[in-house]
Amino acid sequence: MRQRILIVDDEADSRKVLKEILVHWGYEVKEAADGQEALQKIVGFLPAVVIADLVMPGLDGLGLLKVLRAELPLAAVIILTGQATVESAVAAMMEGAYDYVTKPVDPPRLKILIEKAIEKGEALREVFLLRRRLKDVWGLGRLIGKSKAMQEVHQLIELAAPTPASVLITGESGTGKELVARTLHELSPRRTKSFIAVNCAAFPETLLESEIFGHERGAFTGAMERRAGCFELAHEGTILLDEIAEMGPGTQAKFLRVLENGTLRRLGGKTEITVDVRVLAATNKDPVKAIRDGALREDLYYRLNVFSLALPPLRERKEDIPLLIQAFLEELNVKYEKRITSVDQGALQILVEHSWPGNVRELRNTLERAAIACDTGLITPAHLPAGLTDEMRDDSKGDFMFPPDVTLKETEKQLILRTLASVNNNKTRAAKILGVTEKTLRSKLHRFGV
Repeated sequence: MRQRILIVDDEADSRKVLKEILVHWGYEVKEAADGQEALQKIVGFLPAVVIADLVMPGLDGLGLLKVLRAELPLAAVIILTGQATVESAVAAMMEGAYDYVTKPVDPPRLKILIEKAIEKGEALREVFLLRRRLKDVWGLGRLIGKSKAMQEVHQLIELAAPTPASVLITGESGTGKELVARTLHELSPRRTKSFIAVNCAAFPETLLESEIFGHERGAFTGAMERRAGCFELAHEGTILLDEIAEMGPGTQAKFLRVLENGTLRRLGGKTEITVDVRVLAATNKDPVKAIRDGALREDLYYRLNVFSLALPPLRERKEDIPLLIQAFLEELNVKYEKRITSVDQGALQILVEHSWPGNVRELRNTLERAAIACDTGLITPAHLPAGLTDEMRDDSKGDFMFPPDVTLKETEKQLILRTLASVNNNKTRAAKILGVTEKTLRSKLHRFGV
């Protein structure tokens, strides 16, 4: 399809000359005599470039530019100006114009400007479409976030997704590593092909090798028929190897060979099979420590770590919790046919103050339980699991002090009782906070006559 250009000029002769030049260059061109007519024509025409005279009766070039920034943000606006109004044209560029040309028009300069403007517009359009798809892919809310940490994650995904590069995704359990991997796949040129995820921690070493590379009939006891591995199943698509540091050293060596050569051999096989797969890997361990401990090969780490994407734990981006709550409630309302609109202030405070060791997965599970228990439009603290307030600190209680003549036994008793009260008498959680076993805690309570 030919690129479209709209000429806006109140001088008919200028429009005619400029149109002949642009048509000769291969563009599809329309004309408008003023800014108001231009606004009517852009609706169905959707030009890539608008060339507008700065000085026109009614809606002038600057006024048209301001409207186009809102109505047609991807179109580049080139301002036409006389020598006496160059200063005004520069001011128009400050308002978002792509560039300006002085009358009479210099065709070679104008041609270069138009080509560059179209090129920039196409790049902006790709980014716009990518971000719109990104929003669709993240519809469940697990990667929603306006925090600085999550915005950096979004930017890295935008950079990495269109490329064939390997990506190493790190982060604690429950932060959404697999969702990030699926997002990278969905936003890549391979999105129409398979996405295969393998949890390396879920298989013994021998079975994991078979799962990843496949096997021939008779390769081992129980191998009754030939079976394609995950790499073959993901051909031309994407594979995620989750918990990569749990993969044994022998399998890591074979995996590295696939990354380097693009070929593999099934267990018990004699032929090399060529595969075209984009590889993503994830781990909840510190990769550098895993290398030091011998759990991860250093050469494999550098091969995988073309892009490194670290997901922040939920406790480090608590400003995102209200957004996540709303997103999960919308999902849960559909799942359980509920009409829950929000959480009340007390419940929100508890949810924000909690440390979330299980991260976003724990938050979602907590809200799912609350949604099931809730029979109104609002989730309250009563709907939340007992003991969720471990880390809540009621300022009115303050730090408690013991008088100097109190016995050690009484001090210990009061500390245990206050800890139990703070976790709604959940002995498992209280024991964890106090740093003792639950059996020890119960023994002490018995000794204190509680």
